[in-house]
Amino acid sequence: MHDHSSTSGRFHRTIKLLRALISYHPGLFSISMAGAALFAVCTVASSWLLRWIIDEVIVRRFDSQHFSLSRTLTAVALLLGLSLIRACGVIVRRSFAGRAQWRTAQSLTDEVVDVLVQQPPQWHRQQSTGDLLTRAGVDVDASVAVMAPLPYASSVILMMVIAGYGLISNDVALGVAATSVFPLLIGLNVLYQRRVDKWFDIAQGELGSLSAAVHESFEGVTVVKAFGAENRETERLAVIASRVQNARVEAIRLRSLFEAALDFVPNLTNICLVIGGAFRVRSGDLTVGELASFIYMFTLLVFPLRLIGYALSEMPRSQAGFGRIQRLRLSPILTDPRSKYLRAGTELEVKSIAIGHDSEHVLLKNFSATFRPGTFTALVGYTGCGKSTFLQSLAGTIPCLQGDISTPGKQVSLVFQEPFLFGTSVSDNICMGEHFEDNEILWSLAVAEADFVHQLPQGINTIIGERGVGLSGGQRQRIALARAVIRRPQILLLDDTTSALDPNTEMKVLKNIENELSDAVVIAVASRPSLIGMADEVMFFHPEIMVGPSQHLELLVQSGPYRALMQAYERPKEQNSSHSKDLL
Repeated sequence: MHDHSSTSGRFHRTIKLLRALISYHPGLFSISMAGAALFAVCTVASSWLLRWIIDEVIVRRFDSQHFSLSRTLTAVALLLGLSLIRACGVIVRRSFAGRAQWRTAQSLTDEVVDVLVQQPPQWHRQQSTGDLLTRAGVDVDASVAVMAPLPYASSVILMMVIAGYGLISNDVALGVAATSVFPLLIGLNVLYQRRVDKWFDIAQGELGSLSAAVHESFEGVTVVKAFGAENRETERLAVIASRVQNARVEAIRLRSLFEAALDFVPNLTNICLVIGGAFRVRSGDLTVGELASFIYMFTLLVFPLRLIGYALSEMPRSQAGFGRIQRLRLSPILTDPRSKYLRAGTELEVKSIAIGHDSEHVLLKNFSATFRPGTFTALVGYTGCGKSTFLQSLAGTIPCLQGDISTPGKQVSLVFQEPFLFGTSVSDNICMGEHFEDNEILWSLAVAEADFVHQLPQGINTIIGERGVGLSGGQRQRIALARAVIRRPQILLLDDTTSALDPNTEMKVLKNIENELSDAVVIAVASRPSLIGMADEVMFFHPEIMVGPSQHLELLVQSGPYRALMQAYERPKEQNSSHSKDLL
């Protein structure tokens, strides 16, 4: 009972998968099926034509000792015509099956990318980048792998019906013996699929884990090298790779046994048919042409039956890949925190907000403040107190645990301390898919004090390499800042964005922003007293509370912890480390 329900469930999953894949481009698949059907009919017809040629042309030639030119020309014409039609069927089947397969792959990839784009940043933080890349690449390829052989494999059913009738009509005994092999081969396919399903599921899952681990290792290659962790990383990746290898080896082992059985059964049957057919010809029950047609027809079905096996062997991998894609597609789209923003006049307001990565780790509670346009506010506090989290809440990359945020508009730009640059040109990194004139790009670079761009080989068109590997930390920060400035944001959030710049350049950048974006709300995480002193207002983060906004000098007088932190910032670096431990 369990086996029956398991087989039934597997059959329904297979039908569901095929219907889902075909539904993307049914027209292309239908044309491919028509070509496959034409090929199937011509293949069976060729065996009948072979029987006629042997009995009516070749055998008659030897029996009558008379050569018939008209019969010979007719045979040649029929053979060429049938071959031409059959070739057309092959061309139509292959070309449109390929188009259907890869257009379906494109559609699946587009759907995966659509989901990734729609999900807000907090969803992406919970996912593995390598696993998401696997969904859009390896899993898509696995999903559509079954589509290429499917039209041919489906047309085999038509061939089996026509050929089965032809085999039995030629000779009932031999026909029944030959057609009885078909259920056996189908049974082998079903048995194989049941055995190999789980191994392909495991292999696809482990491949996603391997992609995630490799991506993580590449991302942290500097840290790995710095701490001499190459051996540990190698061992970690080797363990995951061995799990992928073991699952795939087991799947391939089962596939090899299955293919060996598929080779053995038809070949053994063919030998038996030749021996049995020879006795039938000797007794006069079959002609030589009928036996040749019989053997030829059965032989023609062997390879198509292998195609059914190949299609079924690809089915578990396709189901595993498509299942992973479906789980991603059906995952609920999280609400973008920015959709909950209230619209204000010209000010940025936060009302009774609580921020943190989750309800158990709250960094700030019941905080309210108003940020006026044209002001520069510095965020100051100890490491891990929530400054960056506060900025990300304002930018909408993480949700507030409670409270409301009111903004004057949608244009909010957040620049991180470690900016992400793409492996393309400076201008493309700044424009990020939008159209800006060259003079606007140069203006944004001037605001960011990125004069070094003019010394690059091709100026703003210079390719900077993946993640800006060819640039220094300060240069990367200034290009990222220019990317934010060119959009003339109403709210500009700087998460220690100028930390890699010297104090003089940092002061120039802030002055430029003050002059060029005079109506913007600028909020920056700051750790240099010179930068903090420039701020119109200072907000001091202390465990679970925020002091301010106030003037820098007022906080120095009113807050002992703030004064101690400023003194730590001003001490030489060699004293700073030991003093920080005392503070904490």
